[in-house]
This record gives sequence, C-alpha cells and structure tokens, in this order.
Amino acid sequence: MAKTPLQFRHNGRDVAIFVDGGTNLLVALRELIGDMTPKFGCGQGGCGTCSVLIDGELHLSCLTLAETIAGRSVETLDGIKDGPNLHPLQRAFADNFAAQCGYCTPGMLMAAKALLDRNPQPSRAEVIEAISGNICRCTGYEPIINAVLAAASGGRARA
Repeated sequence: MAKTPLQFRHNGRDVAIFVDGGTNLLVALRELIGDMTPKFGCGQGGCGTCSVLIDGELHLSCLTLAETIAGRSVETLDGIKDGPNLHPLQRAFADNFAAQCGYCTPGMLMAAKALLDRNPQPSRAEVIEAISGNICRCTGYEPIINAVLAAASGGRARA
C-alpha cells in the first residue's frame, strides 16, 4: 500500500510525515510523531481521552483520519504549556486534585481548553456540557469542574 505524504502544524511547528491510507490521527500523533499525550481509550469515540484541537475545535483523534488534517493545525496537551510553565488549566487541575489516575486528563484538559478559548467565563452548566464527552472513572467529575472554573476565574474560587 502506498504511503500518503501529510503536512500539518503540530503544537505550533510544521511537520511532514507519511501515513498509510486509513490511519487515524491518534496513531499518527503517537506512533509517527511521538506525541504520547493523546491517549488511546475506547477507539470508538466514546471516552474522549484522545481529544485534540484541530484548528481550535475539539476532535476525537481516534475517529479522525490523519489525511483529513493536511494543512491544518493540531494542538495536543503537550502543546498547551509554555516551556516548563504549565498552562493555567494544568495548574488548576493540580491545585484542585482533578487528576487521579490521569488517564482521562489529556482529553479533559483539551475539552476544557476548547471551552475557555471560546468562552473565558463559562457557567458551571457550560463546563459540564463541555466535558460531557469525556469519561472519568476516578474523580466523580466534581474536582474537574471546579478546576475548570478556577482556571476561568484566574485561580480564584468561584461559587
């Protein structure tokens, strides 16, 4: 099978790889680029752990064909920090104990980032809706919701 050349922006830098037809974005990111932050969960789009931003919009990388991102921008958890400095969402997750096993955390953070990028001051209901496509089996969601609200308020507690 012939490989297809694929060029896109990954976390702010241009990359060029070759993919087999039918390769999903999750495999391309993890195996061809080496970005292990999007996790493999269900492989069917039901858990959200593989969530990434494509041109600023939340997508499930396990359901996205790699070939469809040619010329686009893909942002993963690895790309939201600034060097050694954590993104405010990452800091809020740590401060609010929003990660236990950590498996859902990359997808949760990307869903939260997509929300805050379009709505910097979301309501609790909007946060719940934004993360509703992501499954967490450890935290009970409350610390995650609180962390997103804390990040939105600049770290100050919200009612």
